[in-house]
Amino acid sequence: MKNFALIGAAGYIAVRHMKAIKETENRLIACLDKFDSVGIIDSYFPEADFFTEFERFDRHIDKLRRTENKHIDYVSICTPNYLHDSHIRFALKQGAEAICEKPMVLNPWNVEALSDFEKETGGKINNILQLRLHPSIIALKKKVEQADKDTIFDIDLTYFTARGNWYFTSWKADLNKSGGVATNIGVHFYDMLIWIFGDVKKNIVHVSEAKKAAGFLQLERARVRWFLSVDYNDIPNEIKAKGQRTFRSIKVQGEEIEFSGGFTDLHTLSYKKILEGEGYGIDEIRPSLQTVYDIRNAKPIGLKGDYHPLLKN
Repeated sequence: MKNFALIGAAGYIAVRHMKAIKETENRLIACLDKFDSVGIIDSYFPEADFFTEFERFDRHIDKLRRTENKHIDYVSICTPNYLHDSHIRFALKQGAEAICEKPMVLNPWNVEALSDFEKETGGKINNILQLRLHPSIIALKKKVEQADKDTIFDIDLTYFTARGNWYFTSWKADLNKSGGVATNIGVHFYDMLIWIFGDVKKNIVHVSEAKKAAGFLQLERARVRWFLSVDYNDIPNEIKAKGQRTFRSIKVQGEEIEFSGGFTDLHTLSYKKILEGEGYGIDEIRPSLQTVYDIRNAKPIGLKGDYHPLLKN
């Protein structure tokens, strides 16, 4: 059994981490969040210590480090994006491995600094890149690898996940804290595409707003038109009619890749790989972080060139 600590226990994604720790038969020893609406902990680890102040949490973890069989082996980080860097450093200082939600950091130079810190401490930073473990995505990768090497695939990526008014008063709507829509909800899609189709050769942004972003990526083996949105008005009417607020679609050469389901166990699979020493390290995240940084800082060109077809609406 390994000992875990978790930072950001009140966030919605933290539940998947608690479930993964439980299902891999390990222990959650301590949790931190400045909000105390964390009753969900009782469903997984009611004996875990909980803190609302970082200073007391820090002291507790340090005391555990000096106690036989109580030291923390892993720190799971589920905090707002702009805090990841600091919390990764905390984990490594405590002699633990970090398990960090996407995006690991917001800027490419932060990756270099953390890489140096990793070497200094001898620690390990693991990234949650769950789409790489999705069966449909794995099948797509195999299909691309088996295709003629000269084939350039045409892809339309669409991801709409409607958010209410709360979203726009939270840290998620602050560009300096979340990185904006393309970073906050898109980084794992860009990682998946680069993983399958190769490095980015061209990066064009057509639309960049608080609620949505869209653009074009030329990859080594693909032309990608992408459109991401948290605006309910962008949800297709047939999806709204079902009472749903999320729409995912990946079309490759005009063929829909079905990946709407199969997400619930991907964090557990991620944890299994990390515990086996096969987690996705710091080098894996570099290309997608550079991509979202470039998107965030690009000047949108409007509806010109090869833009996503749904932008016409």
